Amino acid sequence: MPSWCWSILLALALSGCATMRSYEGELGASLQQASLGNVDGAIQRLEASNRTPAKDVLYYFELGMLQRLGRRYAESEKAWLTAQGIIEARESSTLAAGTDALLAASSYVLSDRMRTYEVHDYEKVMLLTYIALDHLAMGRYDDARVAIKQTHELEARIADRRAQQIAAVEADAKKRGAMVNFKELNGYPVEVLDNPEVNALKNSYQSALSHYLAGFIYESLGEPSLAAPGYRLANELQPNQPALEEALRGLDERVSAPPNDGMTDVLFIVASGAAPVLKAQQFMFPVMADYRTVLIPVSFPVLVPSATDDEPTGLVVGGAQRLTLTPIASIDLMARRGLKDDLPGIMLRAAIRSTASAVLQVQAQRNSNSNAAPAVGLAVALASALLQTADDRTWRTLPAEIFIARARLPPGVHVVSVQTRLGENTARVDISGRYAVIDFRVLSRQLYVEAPKAAGQ
Repeated sequence: MPSWCWSILLALALSGCATMRSYEGELGASLQQASLGNVDGAIQRLEASNRTPAKDVLYYFELGMLQRLGRRYAESEKAWLTAQGIIEARESSTLAAGTDALLAASSYVLSDRMRTYEVHDYEKVMLLTYIALDHLAMGRYDDARVAIKQTHELEARIADRRAQQIAAVEADAKKRGAMVNFKELNGYPVEVLDNPEVNALKNSYQSALSHYLAGFIYESLGEPSLAAPGYRLANELQPNQPALEEALRGLDERVSAPPNDGMTDVLFIVASGAAPVLKAQQFMFPVMADYRTVLIPVSFPVLVPSATDDEPTGLVVGGAQRLTLTPIASIDLMARRGLKDDLPGIMLRAAIRSTASAVLQVQAQRNSNSNAAPAVGLAVALASALLQTADDRTWRTLPAEIFIARARLPPGVHVVSVQTRLGENTARVDISGRYAVIDFRVLSRQLYVEAPKAAGQ
């Protein structure tokens, strides 16, 4: 067998396992345990899929969320701060090298599934948002203020980086004559990514939840001048929602109200489901070879919309007071918009790898003899599959949909019912202080309750 063929087989032996793993197969087991209320079992499944000493950023994403479901807030915070450190270190390295990880030459050679995981923009913002919620759970409102402020700075950096990426991909695609419009990809489920709901989003990373939460935190700390911009941007990102409009309109009245009126301003956050699944699906992709168009089977990521059976339909306090739930963030839609924005770059890299695959096949035909031909053919086929494997990784333990409700309630224990299409779940929550955040998470028929301490408690 030719030496180059042995090189291919060696590369497959070293990296094939990472390519053939199914991320959904691994995380689906953890989510199943969590939906049964078995958080420890969910974490054990996660650990079983990540036995190597060096853990990637996704491991810490998932671990932090599962620990949060188990009310292990300090451990959750530690996991997420580790993830944040990994992200910041990679961004610093990228800036120092003057290159973008998605546009580096190596990203064109290896399949997306083999590369170091490139954190989606919405995941970066949601990471900081949930770090802020962990701080709130431990009564550290000042620390929550720091984390939520970082989301604003992060969004500005993402906007600049996105503009540079789009320009670079467009220029490179034009120079190479590569197809980067997913609507031209025969058989791709265009309607999942190109529809009025997805197109209504300004981008994939700005979350009305993050900005509303910023407004609430600033308001609770007596900073109405900073709270107003948070509420205002939440209204812009999620327009025509009376509850969001009222938060901004009634800000001055709430802040100037007597501090000892015996009531607590409660923000209920109700998150449901899990982030949508990414799966690798094969399509016939046209590339140029020998001055003609050749169709090559290439795997591209396809997003499977989240199930909605556990989506909340109502929130009742004390068996009588029904609160209106307002949709404020959809990770499902943000993920779709993110994939829509990422596909031109994914298709450009696929086009370059497909051309390399075509050249590899030509070389195999030229260098093989009758005895080595079967082995050479196998090596080429495996190498082509390795080069063209789509990335199915994404932060799966994030919720699919997030709603809020707000009410002024007397301090003390309250019975709160969360109603879904699958039924009703009831929890007792202890409310205290002038402001409080109660965070619910519904997974199938399981209700998790995060009832943070009051500010300064």
